[in-house]
Amino acid sequence: MLRKRFFWKIYAGSLVLVLLAAAIVSILVTRRIERDSMHDIEQSLHDRAELLREISLQFFRRESDPAFQERVQAIGHQIGTRLTVIREDGIVIADSEKDPAVMDNHGERGEILDAREGGIGRRVRYSDTLQTRMMYLALAVEDGGTLHGFVRTSLPLVVVEQRVRRVRVVVALGALIAAGAAAVIGFFVARRVTGPLAAMTRVAGAIADGDYTQTARVRTRDEMGQLAAALDRMSGQLRERMERITADRNEVVAILASMVEGVIAVDRDERIVHMNAAAGEILGTAPDASGGKHVWEVTRLLEVTETIAKALETAAGVTAEATLAGDRVVEMQAAPLRDAEGRLSGAVVVLHDVTRLRRLETVRRDFVANVSHELKTPLTAIQGLVETLLDDEAMDEATRRRFLVKLKDQAGRLSALTADLLALSRLESGDEALELKADDVRRPVDEAVREFGVPSEQKGVTLTATLPDSPVVVLCQLEAMRQLVDNLLDNAVKYTPEGGRIEVRLTSEDREAVLEVADAGIGIEPRDQQRIFERFYRVDKARSRELGGTGLGLSIVKHITEAHGGSVTVESAPGLGSTFRVRLPLAP
Repeated sequence: MLRKRFFWKIYAGSLVLVLLAAAIVSILVTRRIERDSMHDIEQSLHDRAELLREISLQFFRRESDPAFQERVQAIGHQIGTRLTVIREDGIVIADSEKDPAVMDNHGERGEILDAREGGIGRRVRYSDTLQTRMMYLALAVEDGGTLHGFVRTSLPLVVVEQRVRRVRVVVALGALIAAGAAAVIGFFVARRVTGPLAAMTRVAGAIADGDYTQTARVRTRDEMGQLAAALDRMSGQLRERMERITADRNEVVAILASMVEGVIAVDRDERIVHMNAAAGEILGTAPDASGGKHVWEVTRLLEVTETIAKALETAAGVTAEATLAGDRVVEMQAAPLRDAEGRLSGAVVVLHDVTRLRRLETVRRDFVANVSHELKTPLTAIQGLVETLLDDEAMDEATRRRFLVKLKDQAGRLSALTADLLALSRLESGDEALELKADDVRRPVDEAVREFGVPSEQKGVTLTATLPDSPVVVLCQLEAMRQLVDNLLDNAVKYTPEGGRIEVRLTSEDREAVLEVADAGIGIEPRDQQRIFERFYRVDKARSRELGGTGLGLSIVKHITEAHGGSVTVESAPGLGSTFRVRLPLAP
């Protein structure tokens, strides 16, 4: 369809050009012929007027010649020209075509007036007498400086018009022949031209639409073929560049999308150019809907907008920190963006979620403070007891023994604290991965219950265990499981008053092994239930230290449980006791 349109446009255009050229030639030729013919007629009239003036001058000298009219008629008929002799006052005295007696006064005719002024007059006008266009040429008849009258010659312009018509017919015929020849030649030329043009137009349209695979496939060696070859080369180069640009863009987008840090790029007007998913999650907005919007339209976080504005204003890197809802801490690092010429074109800000880092720093500080405090208490006691023993040489044996027992208790407390710290450190670091194997967890539970039977009985607390008859097989390390049960029972015995009851239950449900340690102790406030698994966290610090607790037992329980792919929870009410529930996946 495109090629046909090109063909008919070029074909019709060539015919129009041929016809237009013929028309122009016709106009120029006819005008030239008309001008030359008019000049020839004028020259002929002038020569005949000269002849008539010689004859009329003799008449004016004699002032009487009855045969003058006949002579003028005879000469006019002989030379085929209308001849008119006019007196100085405009009266016609002789005419070769009409009776002078019935003719009007010619004194005001244009050619007569011109001859009166300059000796010769020329006019072309329509003759009412002969009903045709005529050329008139008049000469003044003078003798010795005296004006006697005028002679006028005239010829109809029919000859000129006939010549012009013949020329026009010839030119029209030539134009038709040329148009026919142009139609045949133009047909083949148009086909030869429109093919490459249509192909190149198709390729250009494909390039505009983003399709760089099309080629013109023009094999001629002329300028059209060279243009098509250049267009094909350009298409190939554009395809390679677009593929490279697309690959680079996809790589950058993939990198930005996979980053855990949020990235926001803006232009000089602080309109968002790009935002990755991590930034959208941090700011609580949809990245796809943020393009083209101002930063302050997307987030109300003042620190973000101020950081970007400062980076654009100073054209330098800016670092800031902001706290979001829910105590989420974000560190922002903004830097200016520049174009290829080094001009400021925008800015990019990277958002780092440092909440966990800040929390870990807080935990580390608390841990150092708590460890220092926990170690200081037994060390201070040990130091005081040792100094007292050394300074008081006269101390009686009973007092000395009591001091040594206290010294032993504090050393044991220090040793237990150190052992728990080492165990917790190993669990948290993950350097020593637990070697898990399918084993029956009834054995470590039963061993722990048997071991704590004596201290619970001494305290007057009833300890019972309900274990299933069939094995409860879990992927576990028996030593770690024994440590887990020991810590739970140790807490239960310590915080259950005399006459209380402790129940240990082991069951299987929903592909999980469930271990429950329920006591009738002091219970835990709801506000403390989520924190009792933190290191060194104690509900009743004074009582915990009095009972010899390190504050690390439940934290060790949590880490052992998580290392086995399980979870630990607590249900408790003040004064009603607590139930710790550990869930571990059964072995497949």
